[in-house]
Amino acid sequence: MDTGPLLSFLAVDLLLVCVPGADWAFVIAAGVRGRSVPRAVAGLVAGYALHTALAVAGLAVLVAGSPTLLTALTVAGAVYLVWLGWGVLRRPAVPAAEGAAAAAGPEGLGFWRGAAISGLNPKGLLLYLSVLPQFLVTKGDHAPVAAQTAVLGALHMAACAAVYLAVGILARRLLSARPRAARAVTRTSGAAMLGIGALLLAQHAL
Repeated sequence: MDTGPLLSFLAVDLLLVCVPGADWAFVIAAGVRGRSVPRAVAGLVAGYALHTALAVAGLAVLVAGSPTLLTALTVAGAVYLVWLGWGVLRRPAVPAAEGAAAAAGPEGLGFWRGAAISGLNPKGLLLYLSVLPQFLVTKGDHAPVAAQTAVLGALHMAACAAVYLAVGILARRLLSARPRAARAVTRTSGAAMLGIGALLLAQHAL
């Protein structure tokens, strides 16, 4: 692929990735609670790897062409966001005491929860079904569409890994000694998730 479409996609993608949402709330909570931020980020990236694989296989095009299936996936993601947001509001993340993270449950759950969050994230569906196709070159001498999709998907995963690692590490360093700030940040993230999920559900109910 030419560098022009790649750089244009990366600029748009970074704007989307840097908008706080469910992914941000998850890595912030992992950082504040003393869990493994790299493991949490790896889970999120794994969810987007699944999106990329489906897009490369052409399933994203099929989903985009099926309003019923697209609506079902969007509603499922919205319900998951509402459930996550309500859980964060009920139990906001607080700095973990030494040894508390280990007692909170298996670390492996962080990976799988991260994969579920990104796999069902409506923002991820928007990217792969609406934004990414706009940067595919289909005229003239070009690489196969599947190869272009794989490259753009890999760029998105790299952007997610870089941004979310930075967010999780900064959350650990800046909020670990500030319980009130940690609660405020996580409650804001939870409210945002709940609000976005509720808005999506309301749009599909009308």
